[in-house]
Parts: sequence; structure tokens; C-alpha cells
Amino acid sequence: MARKAGSDGEKTEAAIREAAAALIARYGYEAVSMRRLGTEVGVQAAALYRYFPTKEDLLFSLMNEHMKGLLGAWQAARPASGAPVARLTAFVKNHIAFHIARRHSTHVSNMELRSLSPEKLTAILKLRGAYEKELRAILREGAESGAFVIDDIGLTAMALIQMITGVIVWFRPDERLSVAGVTATYLGMTMRLVGATMQVESQHVHAHAELRA
Repeated sequence: MARKAGSDGEKTEAAIREAAAALIARYGYEAVSMRRLGTEVGVQAAALYRYFPTKEDLLFSLMNEHMKGLLGAWQAARPASGAPVARLTAFVKNHIAFHIARRHSTHVSNMELRSLSPEKLTAILKLRGAYEKELRAILREGAESGAFVIDDIGLTAMALIQMITGVIVWFRPDERLSVAGVTATYLGMTMRLVGATMQVESQHVHAHAELRA
């Protein structure tokens, strides 16, 4: 019986997270009360505090889970070796797929940093910094090898992150473009943004063909 109770508790916590992400993404953190969240999940508001002592703890948990999930997904997808273009292609593909699958938590993570206390904000920014460092390393290697032409590594990394995360604003899987098609298009824009050489472009064409296959 104890095992079943634990399982029910995990399901309830997962339901709280899912509902919280959807509500906050739609209405904003300040507009979503614990009472409203409890109604959405179908539990008393007091029950929510067994899982999250404060509303900010819930918000932080959502952001922390999102960023650690993103870092974990990239660690799994990152090529062990290869040319900068191959690594950048893998980064963009993983980033887009991860965020499209997590539209609500992505929106919360991007829009509600202002709602965190300084200590919790620092923790999330540290995770974001670690992720962005991975992209900067790829861009730096490409620039140093001559594969990319980049004036400012940091600014280019920020521009790329904004561009490929922004897919979630407009993309809907039931419309004319598939995830693979969108990814291939964004890979083309990415390569142009980093000033890829003709050699890099030819490798990207191969990657584009694989996406469409």
C-alpha cells in the first residue's frame, strides 16, 4: 500500500507541475494563485503545499527541472568528436526538439526569471550559463578553425539561442511544417548567421537531406 501511495503522490506532483506550467505560461506567474492551481489539478490548495512549500518554490522547481533537462538532453546528443558544423547542427537539432516538446515550460523559463528571488535566480542563471557555454565553445572552435566567420562569439551565441528558442512562439505541429522541416530551415539560417564557409555549407546540405529523409 505504501508503494501505491508513493506512486499516487508522484502522479499528483507531475499533474501539479504540468498544470502550473500551462497556467503560468498562459496567464503569468503573478496571476496564478495556489488556489487556482489546486482547482485546475482537482485538489485542495492546502494539499499543494505538501509538494511545494511556497509558490516560488514551485516556479523554481519548474525552471530548475527545465534547465537540467535541457543540459541532460544535450549531454546525450552531443557528438563525442567532429567538425564544428556537425556539433553546431547537433546543438540546434537538440535545442529545437527539446523546446518544441516543452512549449509551456520553455515559456515559463524565459518569461518568469523576474519572479525569482536573488538566490534562486542565481541558481537558474548558473545553469543557463553552463548551457550557453557549450554553444560558445562550438562557435569559438569554428571561428578559430576558419569554418565560421564570427565577429563576436558572445553576441552570436545569444542571437542563436534567441532565434532557435523562438520557434515555440509560432510553430504548431498540426500546420504545414513538420519539426524536421522547421529544424532544417533553422539550420540553414544558423549557418548563414555564423558565416559558414562553402565547405561547411556543403556539409549542412547533407544534414538537411538527412532531416528530410
